Amino acid sequence: MDKEFKNKTILVTGGTGSIGSVLVRELLTFGPRQVRVFSRDDTKQYHLRESLGYPKNLRLLIGDIRDRERLLLAFDGVDIVLHAAALKHVPIGEYNPFELVKTNIIGSQNVIDAALEKRIKKVIAISTDKVVHPANAMGVTKLMMEKLFINANYYKGEAPTKFSCVRFGNVAWARGSVLELWKQQAARDGAIAVMNANMSRFFMSSAQAIRLVLRATALTQGGEVFVFKMPSIKLLDLAAIFLKKYFPDKKVRVNIVGNRGGEKLHEELFDGQDQHKQLLEDKELFVIVPNVEIFELKPSRIYYAGFRKVAQPQQYSSRDRIDRAAVVRLV
Repeated sequence: MDKEFKNKTILVTGGTGSIGSVLVRELLTFGPRQVRVFSRDDTKQYHLRESLGYPKNLRLLIGDIRDRERLLLAFDGVDIVLHAAALKHVPIGEYNPFELVKTNIIGSQNVIDAALEKRIKKVIAISTDKVVHPANAMGVTKLMMEKLFINANYYKGEAPTKFSCVRFGNVAWARGSVLELWKQQAARDGAIAVMNANMSRFFMSSAQAIRLVLRATALTQGGEVFVFKMPSIKLLDLAAIFLKKYFPDKKVRVNIVGNRGGEKLHEELFDGQDQHKQLLEDKELFVIVPNVEIFELKPSRIYYAGFRKVAQPQQYSSRDRIDRAAVVRLV
């Protein structure tokens, strides 16, 4: 990691978000030449700089990835881009679907175009488990973002840029996460809301999410999707663990409220039926290597030290990966 980020200029889109801000904090420990935060909220930028102690190699740029001209200016002289900017809330996205299109798809294409024009070396985009068999606008737009990033490696011409994605599950205690929401609900209402007693979700810690992004940046050869090997849990079991830890002496009801619009019962990290991809793994990561053939363009064979090919990939569903003990450590 020292070699990957030391003396480099790194830009984080969405750099004041719950993941983006932790990324910025971690990147500063590697001795980069400069870390640039690109985000829309000047108040969050102010608080981030205050919390970091005004590092001399931090730059704050107000901007929206929908604004291509602003991105071009922000990307000037950058080595690595970590693309965390997105609209991510499923129910709000169902009510405002084209706003998701403008940010998650068009904004992401703007990131790609600016990266090619400015000859950025590496661009890593943050995706979600909701792209597999998507059932909501957020998942659909994030799937299209993945397609844009993967396929950009085929038409980039002489540009040196490598584009890849990382695929997250639920990040425990991220802003807007279910654990944060439950803490507010329990304190305010004496009750928390669970959508479905059988619903399951993948969980990862903020530290694991950051490690996934940093390892992907170091490993990428262009076109991959990197996935952390995450445990899953039923939300009803998660609620019991949460209440026992944070409200042991208070009676808090668990209300089953029914699915929100666009939510699936279970999530998947990848689908074993997809024959157009190779799957590699080591102890903590999967690497999904697309086998896309566009006209006569064929990807180079990709090898990674320490990874092995998964001979018969299976569906990786939250329904089948229940590990209460692993998730307890994240709560």
